[in-house]
Amino acid sequence: LRVAHITATFPPYLAGTGNVCYQNARELARRGHDVHVFTAAYADAPELESCDGFTVHRLRPLVRVGNASLLPGLLRELRGFQVLHLHYPFILGAELVRVAASASGTPLVISFHNDLIGDGRRARFFRLYQSLSARATVRSADRICAVSDDHYESSRLRRTLGSHEPQIVEVPNGVDLRQFSPDGERVRERYGIAGDERLMLFVSALDRAHHFKGLPVLLRALQQLAADHRLLVVGDGDLRASYEAQARELGVADRVVFAGLQDHADTAAYFRSADVTVLPSSPPESFGLVLIESLACGTPVIASDIPGVRSVVTHGIDGLLVPQGDSDALAGAIRRITADEDARRAMGARGREVVESRYTWEQIGAKLEAIYGEVARP
Repeated sequence: LRVAHITATFPPYLAGTGNVCYQNARELARRGHDVHVFTAAYADAPELESCDGFTVHRLRPLVRVGNASLLPGLLRELRGFQVLHLHYPFILGAELVRVAASASGTPLVISFHNDLIGDGRRARFFRLYQSLSARATVRSADRICAVSDDHYESSRLRRTLGSHEPQIVEVPNGVDLRQFSPDGERVRERYGIAGDERLMLFVSALDRAHHFKGLPVLLRALQQLAADHRLLVVGDGDLRASYEAQARELGVADRVVFAGLQDHADTAAYFRSADVTVLPSSPPESFGLVLIESLACGTPVIASDIPGVRSVVTHGIDGLLVPQGDSDALAGAIRRITADEDARRAMGARGREVVESRYTWEQIGAKLEAIYGEVARP
């Protein structure tokens, strides 16, 4: 099949949606499909790139606000495909994909990653946009791929679609088990972190689009922990300076290392080095790709007890769940998981087993291939 994936973000920009799109495309190309990814131009990344068997087209936006990009070129470029696969939300881009699909009679598959949630005027705009977009674009899809049924059922999108929703298929995110494994390079020495110090890891883009990942909650929790607890933050963005300032204000700056942006392939070494990976996020978090990447490396996790995320982490088995936004509860969970090395290792080992059984990209690719086979026209 000739398949187009359309996404607002894509590597080298660090974000879960872009990484999922990349892995989807790579696996489908490995299975023999002709795969093309369309996204907005980014930094110094090439406009046209051959990547792991598929082709990346980075289009110049007419308008760009944050990760929202108006790409008129999509209407021309999305011709001649048998399936269009949209990674949603994509403000300004989703509706052009819908027009292209309608004009050519091409089946439309949508991966729903998360609701749009902001504050103040952004929140009002997001609610209005998603309501209109659900009616104009999402209802027309031949299939919606939800990262988890739990997240989809609780989502604003589900409520907006009402009885007009397309067929829903659960297609979780995945992980490359060869790249993310318990064995390999570690990074403690690089950052001067001793082997007997208790190391927490936080991995996320540090920009406004990812404000919900919960780093401020984790910094407040760190303030309550003993001096041998260290935090390693991987990622960068326009909020980094404010997070560094918060660490100084809380008196924990000397125990926090901001490692900056790292290549996705290199983050495995960070997961292996940590005692626990922490993701204290809030909605619109729908899954938490870093959670299964950490578990694949044998490192247990602590995450918020919210829809979607709670379907990934089994409390007390491969990690711990805490109420969102509760720094006291988070500090208690960190103490519990870092104090017992045997229990921590057992959680990590069980997490690796779960990932092997449910979250390989090969399994995800087979699901997508089956969906395409159902909707594609001869």
